[in-house]
Amino acid sequence: MYPKFGDLPSPIRGPQDLDTLDILADAGDVNETPFNVFIGHNLGHRVFTMSVPFRKFADISGVANNREAGPVAQRALDENHAKKLAIYMVKGLVSAAKLRREATGKDIPPAFDTLLRFLGEQPYFSLQPLVCNIRNVPLGGNGPGGIRGFRLETVGGETAAFKVFLSERHTLWVVDGQHRRHATDMVMTFLDLVRQTGKYPSKGTALFSEKGRQVTEEEMQVWNEAYDAARSYATLTVEVHLGLNIDQERQLFHDLNRLGKKVDSSLAFQFDGSNPITHFIKRNLAGDLGIAVTESEAKDWSDDSGALVLKDLVAVNAIAFLNKGNISGATPAIIEPRENKIMELWEKIVEIPHFGSHRAKEKTVSAQPVVLKALAKLTYDLNFNNRRPENSDDLYINMLNNLPDVDFSHDNPMWNYYEMTEGERLDAGLAGLAGYLPDESGSANRDIGSKQGPYIRFGAKHNDIFPILADMIRWSLGLPSRREA
Repeated sequence: MYPKFGDLPSPIRGPQDLDTLDILADAGDVNETPFNVFIGHNLGHRVFTMSVPFRKFADISGVANNREAGPVAQRALDENHAKKLAIYMVKGLVSAAKLRREATGKDIPPAFDTLLRFLGEQPYFSLQPLVCNIRNVPLGGNGPGGIRGFRLETVGGETAAFKVFLSERHTLWVVDGQHRRHATDMVMTFLDLVRQTGKYPSKGTALFSEKGRQVTEEEMQVWNEAYDAARSYATLTVEVHLGLNIDQERQLFHDLNRLGKKVDSSLAFQFDGSNPITHFIKRNLAGDLGIAVTESEAKDWSDDSGALVLKDLVAVNAIAFLNKGNISGATPAIIEPRENKIMELWEKIVEIPHFGSHRAKEKTVSAQPVVLKALAKLTYDLNFNNRRPENSDDLYINMLNNLPDVDFSHDNPMWNYYEMTEGERLDAGLAGLAGYLPDESGSANRDIGSKQGPYIRFGAKHNDIFPILADMIRWSLGLPSRREA
């Protein structure tokens, strides 16, 4: 299917094919860097598979997303996404340095484990292969532009790999992985700054939670060895396509990014062993408290087993711990000091009548995730919010003591407040609730749900609804209105 140059597969050319000064100049075979590659045929198309030192990849690659620099075959760069990848890579490099010590029989200083706990340890680290293209290579083998190389053979004469020499003109144009490429730059900048200044960066490439702090002598040893890992034995795997034009690059980008199926959120959280919030859920809530956890939600409330969907549990605890809608950025240094307070909340939640029972959603509104998010919001505001009241500790104790007495039944008229007339609110004893709720004249969403038959069904726009439900629960518990602050 592909022509050969002597006994070498195209586009590799041996020295005999590049033996004149003119051809060498045309091919750009100066300042070459050797790489060992395996030759494969991805759905019939010839590719190189190679390992590149972590620090080296940015030097030999480029991203075609700058319209002034040439044809565009990429989306715009998302700095926040790249930063999250960079933090993951930093953890991976520290782990690699630790593994290196284990492999060589050296003692492992406690600073390695301490930093990994700050960063967020996990059982394994790996990056998926990056996909690149060398544009100026003639796949058909016609004309100049071949890559100099030769075959590597075993003692028995079998082909082990090929050694190729990539010159300055053989740019690896990134088709899939520009955020990983940018993240490697951020990591090397971070390591350089830490090693040169002896302080953790406070802005820009700040990949460590304790920004601006002096680096201890023990920590500096870890960062030096992580830097050595990035320069030598920690590598990135790259699949290199050869000679694709811009339309082919764009098609490849589309196929790599749009044909895959997104992993279900609950399954992803179940498999994730890195985030301390998922650890808390598995260890404390499912383990110690025995809260039943499932990966899928029963569509019909009559089939509700009482188990909580894992992705909902994650969202609830993200609010309780971080006041965020997701658990990204959670590290043991942030989460572990807060676990006792959050555990106190869940110990009271499981005491709510009918919570966790068969057909729980038909018996108590507390089985609906949006109500749990409201309780999580109260917990965060009374314990970790910078604007919490001076007596917030006492208020939180009162909240926990009185929580099982709150009427979480579907018959509580409070949940149907926005569907009632002013007279009906007065008759239901809800007159004082108005002082806790947002002004109804505003443009914010007040459609929190309604009573459908015998059941209160809250709406799907949880971010609009749970702060209002939290205000209702504040009123029920006699806590001060958040509008008094």
